[in-house]
Formats: sequence, structure tokens, C-alpha cells
Amino acid sequence: MSTYAIGDLQGCFLTLQALLTKIKFDANTDRLWFVGDLVNRGAGSLECLRFVKSLGDRAVVVLGNHDLHLLGVAEGVAKTKALDTLDKILAAPDRDALLEWLRTQKLLHVEGKFAMVHAGLLPQWSWSQSLALASEAEAMLRGKHYRHFLESMYGNHPDEWRDDLNGNERLRVILNVMTRMRAITVDTHLNLKFKSGLAEMPKDLQPWFGLPHVRGDDITVLAGHWSALGLHVTPNFIGLDSGCVWGRELTAIRLEDRAIFQVPSHEITAGREE
Repeated sequence: MSTYAIGDLQGCFLTLQALLTKIKFDANTDRLWFVGDLVNRGAGSLECLRFVKSLGDRAVVVLGNHDLHLLGVAEGVAKTKALDTLDKILAAPDRDALLEWLRTQKLLHVEGKFAMVHAGLLPQWSWSQSLALASEAEAMLRGKHYRHFLESMYGNHPDEWRDDLNGNERLRVILNVMTRMRAITVDTHLNLKFKSGLAEMPKDLQPWFGLPHVRGDDITVLAGHWSALGLHVTPNFIGLDSGCVWGRELTAIRLEDRAIFQVPSHEITAGREE
């Protein structure tokens, strides 16, 4: 029995199937962790969503910004963008079941020596605080007022965390950190516009995982979201978004021994990242 964490799918269903063949995935014994952004930009968004849902408890999913965007579009609180590939999901006969399932997924998963989040965590957040904040947002997304929650999630401000934040501002910062963040200032203000690689990062910014944090070094964080970073492996952080939807690779890591598996993209690329 093995557990594999897989980078951002973004609708790359053909490449996912090739990767599962490469790792000899056994749905009866193995588990798959997905770092979020199951959908959007690739042509197989509907197929990815259906497949991951069909795995039941053999899959662990954290939500990414594109997954939340799908929910926002479905509820009419967000408009589709030029590169979106969500129409097949929205017109599918099992649309409601798929979207309800998606709403129940996590923002943060911690198990054993690994934690998984789509984008990142702030350095001042302990594990107990990180899990509690994720639970706050998850409860709203699963609750009866979820449409209002989706409507209020858009925006880049506030751009810093304060413990006294409340209401929509508090939830917006939680979501922005966990599903959109790449770079932060030394005093932990969010910069949600920077999308390039480390070599292009301005001197006043740092990768979120590069600052000293309070969580200790006994748990390794798995994340996606940052395709320009590519596969990035350190003892305590593993970035798994290797840009499959942009014509590069889809990556998996086997958690038991940290072995890396990659296959080249089988998709038609969608263009620039967003």
C-alpha cells in the first residue's frame, strides 16, 4: 500500500491517467493526495472531477483557487474567464453532485509526517491555529450560507493576518493564504500578484516557505499552485506544481520514501498562467 501526492491537475485527465499507469496505481490499496486545482484550463476538467470523486476515501483533496472559482461561477457570483474550461462541468447531468462533493473538501490536511495545502501557510501560524482557521472556512463553505461566503471571497485585502480580523475579511485572508499565496514580505504582508520563479522575485519579497516559522520541522508541507517554481524539494517543503497544463510535467511523490514520478504533459496547453 502506497500514498502518492500529485500536483495540480487543472483538467489534465490524459496526463493523470499516464501518471497513474507509471506508478502502477492500485485503487484497492493505494491512496492519492491531490494538492488542489483539480479543474480549469485543461480539456478534461469534468473527467478529473468525476475520477477523483469516484475514488471515495482512497483520495484526499485540498481545494485550490480554481476549484473555488468553479464554485463561484456555478453560483453566479463570479464570471468565467477567457481561458476557463468549466462549461462541461456546469452542463453535466451530475453537476450538482460534483459541486456538492467539491464543497465538502478540505483546505488543509495533516497526517503523519506530512501536511497538504494548495498554496501555503503563514510563518506565524502554528499547526493548531492553521487547522482551526482552515476549519472555520471549511465550515462556511459547507454551510447553508455558502453562496454568500463564495461571493465575499474575492479581493486582495486585507493583505495581512491579524488575530482580531472577523467576518468576511478574516475568511478572505484565510482563503488567500491557503489557496492563492506565493510570495510575502518579511513582515508577512501578502503579495498576490507575483507569479514568476524565484530568480525573478524582487528583493522585498520572500517565498512563503522561506521565512522562519513556528510550526517546527517535524512535518513536511506539500503544496501546489506555483507552476513557475516547478518541482521544488527541500526537507520540509515540497512544491508539486510542475506546470502540466502549460505543457510541462505532472508530478507525484510517494510519501513512504519520497520517490518522485513524472510524466510529460499529454494536453494541449491553454496559454499563460493565471
